[in-house]
Amino acid sequence: MKKYLTLLVAIGCMANAYAQPKMSDRFTLHNAGTTVWKEKVVSIPWEGFRERFRITDTSGFRVVDIRTGREVPLQLERLGGREPVSLLLQVDVPAGGSAEYRCEGKPRAAVKPKTYGRFVPERKDDFAWENDRIAFRAYGKALESTPKENAHGLDVWVKRSREMVINERYRRGDYHRDNGDGLDYYHVGYTLGAGNMAPYFRDSVWYPGNFTRWELLDNGPLRTTFRLYYDPVVMDGRRVSSVKTISLDAGTYLNRISVQYDVEGLDSLPVVIGIITRKDPGVMRIDEQRGLASYWEPTDPKNGTTAVAVLAGGPVRARITAQQILLTQRIATGRPYTYRMGACWDREGTFTTSDAWEAWLRGQSEDREPLAGAIVSYR
Repeated sequence: MKKYLTLLVAIGCMANAYAQPKMSDRFTLHNAGTTVWKEKVVSIPWEGFRERFRITDTSGFRVVDIRTGREVPLQLERLGGREPVSLLLQVDVPAGGSAEYRCEGKPRAAVKPKTYGRFVPERKDDFAWENDRIAFRAYGKALESTPKENAHGLDVWVKRSREMVINERYRRGDYHRDNGDGLDYYHVGYTLGAGNMAPYFRDSVWYPGNFTRWELLDNGPLRTTFRLYYDPVVMDGRRVSSVKTISLDAGTYLNRISVQYDVEGLDSLPVVIGIITRKDPGVMRIDEQRGLASYWEPTDPKNGTTAVAVLAGGPVRARITAQQILLTQRIATGRPYTYRMGACWDREGTFTTSDAWEAWLRGQSEDREPLAGAIVSYR
């Protein structure tokens, strides 16, 4: 009798299983913008994706592009926590179009690192980071003890290699000379350099000093994100503290920077984002309504041309000084403000004219996906 009941239960479970509609293993990414996504990193909320495809093992699934049959490079973004918060995919999707993908319950291939960053205590507390196109660094507190070297802006390291080069350059101790993969010839000095932000009081930039603490939140292979903390300073009689979260994806030339200021007694703060200029003529383009500024530097006869750009989060007022382009605006205190900044090098080969750089930037300014996340639909 017991065996008979067990058999009936088993048959009933099988019948229920067959009665359930089969869940699709497919999903679609939609590019609503006007620019083509080529090797673009997009973000999908992890919890919804995990529940949809019933993923219990984060290492036991992969994503395949249905058009090509190829596995899609992916990263689980954790933002410093133990559990994933986003699924990052590097995809190709036409402008205004869609692409379909399949989630498979198979172990995925390792993804070669395309972004990387680290704290560099052996070089006076630098924090350096890079992707497969360009590299940057921010200056730490130890540099302030060397007045001849001290700088406050963001630095650019140009590169023409798709490989990660930061560690090798520091190891050689010879990064001001091109050894075949690029170099550091960008001068920052006492300016905001390549798109740093600072408070702006009484028509003056208030440099808060260099970062004193850092936190690495994710480190590739498709996105590197880290946080820099700055000691509180007194500006115009008020105590101001700040933190910057910087994120760089593979395949792009632009960082995302979220800055949060906390100011005693103020709910908003005048700030400025700056780009250093040179003595010789360069190509400067500013669109205040878009919040876009680009500067194609004068060509260095030995090292080529570096270009820098800022895509602010909204309309700005521009001011040109003897040293830098300044984009001014007022932002809320107590919550992050996000903008984008980046650079390119003509000898890397993607952008060899100021017109090409400007055209790409205008397309990026219309693409809100980096701030809003990918549009995904499930079948």
